[in-house]
Amino acid sequence: MVRRSIQRRLIATLILSQALLALGLLLAGVYYTRRRLLSTLDTGIQSRATSVAALVRYAEDDSGNVYFDQRLVPQALDPGHPDLFAVWTDRGGLLAKSPNWPSDLQVAPTGERYWHFEEGGVRYRATRAEHIPILDREEGQPPVTLAVVYAAPMVHLDQQVREAGVFIAVASLLLLVITGLLALIGIRRGLWPLQELATQASRVSANQWKLQVPEDAEQIAELRPLTESMTTMLARLERSFAQQREFMGNAAHELKTPVAVLKSTLQSLLHRPRSLEEYREGLEQGLEDLERLELLLQWMLRLARAEQWAHGALRRDLQVINLAATCEEALERIRPLAESRGTPLRLTTNGPVLLRADPEDLQLVWVNLLENAVRYSPEGSVVEVTVSSRNGGPAQVVFEDHGVGIPQADLPHIFERFYRGDRSRARVTGGFGLGLAIAKALVEAYGGQISVESEPGEGTRMTVELPAGNAQPGS
Repeated sequence: MVRRSIQRRLIATLILSQALLALGLLLAGVYYTRRRLLSTLDTGIQSRATSVAALVRYAEDDSGNVYFDQRLVPQALDPGHPDLFAVWTDRGGLLAKSPNWPSDLQVAPTGERYWHFEEGGVRYRATRAEHIPILDREEGQPPVTLAVVYAAPMVHLDQQVREAGVFIAVASLLLLVITGLLALIGIRRGLWPLQELATQASRVSANQWKLQVPEDAEQIAELRPLTESMTTMLARLERSFAQQREFMGNAAHELKTPVAVLKSTLQSLLHRPRSLEEYREGLEQGLEDLERLELLLQWMLRLARAEQWAHGALRRDLQVINLAATCEEALERIRPLAESRGTPLRLTTNGPVLLRADPEDLQLVWVNLLENAVRYSPEGSVVEVTVSSRNGGPAQVVFEDHGVGIPQADLPHIFERFYRGDRSRARVTGGFGLGLAIAKALVEAYGGQISVESEPGEGTRMTVELPAGNAQPGS
């Protein structure tokens, strides 16, 4: 797999952009220089065309004829390459031309004002001045207008453009090298805090979860979201590892008790010969311990599946069900226990509440919450279940009892795995401390939440909120 370097990419991008900028400056500079030199050249040849027109004179014999005075022809703009010119009158055709005017060069006295042509391997720029009157005309002489074509070589102009281009190119290349070096230094210094952050991140381990963020990295705004995300991620991982270690310890402790009891029962049976009835009683007691052990394993597996589903590891196709119907079925399942304890159950709904879910999952949640409410309610008190849903809002299921309540110190921990608030009653009631943990995991798997309100001596209120019409669990 090819590794890519952010530093090299940044430097290459910067150098490429600077090179494009230098190329743009070169082209713009050459274009501007050429335009300015052409403007100067046009002014010069236009002025010389006017000067050439001023050399046309009237004859002194009052015939009205004109002639061209060759003695006052202006010097060429480029001494190494002579200028070219030709003069026409509006009545007699070509009047005069420069000595070096090419014989095969045909130029009309009217047409475009500026144009280029090549003669003898030299490029010329020519201009045409038309309708120029003779300035020294005396009274009585007929008016005559002139047309002058004047051309100057562009050798000097092209040379100046090349020199300007070379100068701009060299200056741009020098600036490119300087800015490249400065960019290299700046990028390396700018990425140094990221390297320090990576070094500190490599020191994080199962024994050291705290990320020591370098001071330079804290002062960089672009790295702040990264450092905050890494800190939050490590805190979650630390909590997950702590929960896993606690789960393993609690699971080992819970499994140790029935295994130890079963082992003690079997050892006592083998310690001395016993009657058939004693063997039967010992085996029945061992089966009870095995059933408790099997039940514990089933609850642990159910909790593991619920947590995997809540984190998106498992997906299922779900059908739309009526939430109130699952509550009714859960009440029927728990009603024998409630009747044995003299605790009436009351269900209140405001109509069907539809959502996508597995009815067995929700019934398991409701049974756990109902069982806790019934077990900790005094005889004769009512356990109330309310199912409601607002238009466009979440579905809400409330379980309320009027029992002993939950101490404030236990409220933050009641949804933790293997947590028992009343440890003296844990074995009697047969609880493992997993019921509420499984209920919370299943509710969160459907994108909902569960909360508790309780006052000692007044009762407990459990509230479950589920997104109505959710299409996918965990979403």
